Amino acid sequence: MATSPLSLTSKPPSITRLRHQRPPLTTVRVSAATVTTTTGMPDHHHPSLEITGGGADRFLPAFNTLHLPYKPFPIIGWNRHLETIFAAFFRTVPEVKYRRECLRTQDNGTIALDWVYGDHRSLPSDSPILILLPGLTGGSQDSYVKHMLVKAKSKGWRVVVFNSRGCANSPVTTPQLQTASFTADTCHVVDHVSSRYPKASIYAVGWSLGGNILVNYLGREHHRCSLSGAVSLCNPFNLVIADENLRKGFNNIYDRALRGGLSRTFDKHASLFEEMHDEYNVQAGLNPRTVREYDEAITRGYKSVDEYYSNSCSCHVVQHVRIPLLCVQAANDPIAPIEATPYSDIKDNPNCMLIVTPQGGHLGWVAGDDAPFGAPWTDNVVIEFLEHLQKNASKPESS
Repeated sequence: MATSPLSLTSKPPSITRLRHQRPPLTTVRVSAATVTTTTGMPDHHHPSLEITGGGADRFLPAFNTLHLPYKPFPIIGWNRHLETIFAAFFRTVPEVKYRRECLRTQDNGTIALDWVYGDHRSLPSDSPILILLPGLTGGSQDSYVKHMLVKAKSKGWRVVVFNSRGCANSPVTTPQLQTASFTADTCHVVDHVSSRYPKASIYAVGWSLGGNILVNYLGREHHRCSLSGAVSLCNPFNLVIADENLRKGFNNIYDRALRGGLSRTFDKHASLFEEMHDEYNVQAGLNPRTVREYDEAITRGYKSVDEYYSNSCSCHVVQHVRIPLLCVQAANDPIAPIEATPYSDIKDNPNCMLIVTPQGGHLGWVAGDDAPFGAPWTDNVVIEFLEHLQKNASKPESS
């Protein structure tokens, strides 16, 4: 289950929490017949989409999918937990052959990039490139990653999966594993891909924790970001709220699954951490009871887990994003709670657009023509957005 779509970034309470409550923003509600402007929440009795953001008017022409109602697959798509678990275990996994490239970082760490095998010979050097960032403990083997890859490849895009340190059997050469705030590797990957294909436009898609890392990169590195556009899916945004939510009721199931994935990855590389007792609690990292306990024991660079969560929230940097960014969230996501979404900052940023589906669970979105076993509903939406940016050579705007 560690490699399933249960990829997130959970995190803590006890610090000052700035909750991003859903304000009564003016939003665009899309249904089968009309596109109207309304305030408040979408009609819960009719599947529809809530759309907002400073860039909504600018990007809406990109989508054909949004003229259709969101129709969750019967029964499976009506319960957020059932949908999340079904997608994690029963969604098909497309066959994809990779060619791995390992990069050495300045701190002597190792990053594993999985490129689609054969594309370096068959695609022109100026083909658009899509970098995929999976969720917590996720990697190039995950079904949701492969479905997006196949969809982009069918459009003639070059695709590469960025496996965070320790994920997807990538080598670990330093005591540094995946964290929600560590964007140095993202900078390194984007710079590497840019230098390798200088004539190509580069885009990125991140899921869950990968979405949080991606948005942190876009906001913190806006002055040097060379991406032409990005998409964030089921991003927890505020890790303080996400942590609190993860430890409630049935959500403990996800906490245990993610904790298991983290501890198994750490177990393979624990020897790298053993001589650094001042920074890590190796025994606690090997047998954590929760994701929070793991982060308290192993997460590097902060005095406490609360400080880590507080400083890793991508909601704090959305206002600084300077390239086209599409965010897609599910209103019933059990892992990335909708109340953590920074509505106001997305609305105020002319480069951002937010789509909220009424159902979807976490990395589920079992809806549309490919449901229930095929690609998530979001794949077509993402590709339409990226194709629009590539076709029109959209340029960043200043907020």
